[in-house]
Order: sequence, then structure tokens, then C-alpha cells
Amino acid sequence: MKNSNLKITAEIDLMENAAYVVIDGQLTKVTPKQFGEDTIIWKDGKVFDVIRSQRVRMSGQEVI
Repeated sequence: MKNSNLKITAEIDLMENAAYVVIDGQLTKVTPKQFGEDTIIWKDGKVFDVIRSQRVRMSGQEVI
């Protein structure tokens, strides 16, 4: 968005656990998972990628 006078608003639920990425006025929700890590990669001041990794806890649980 080049026009700094233009305002766009969005409504989000603050009771919901999530992360949000805004690129050129478009809102993208990054939903949570039970365990893991999300890494944001930036390029030229914008989010380029979100890398999601997941942890599997092995102790105390049977893995199928």
C-alpha cells in the first residue's frame, strides 16, 4: 500500500489465541497448534515466509 492516507480496519477476536500477518492490507491468520514453533522470514520489510515446525513429545506417551 503506497497511499499512507488510506486506512483499512479489521476486527479480530481478542479471546482467540492466534498470530496475524498483514501484507499490503491483507490479513492472514496463523492458527496455533498444540506444540511447535513458527518462524517468520522477512524480505524487503514484508513477511516472506512462515516456517512451521512441530515438536512431538516422546516421554510418557505412546506414539502410534
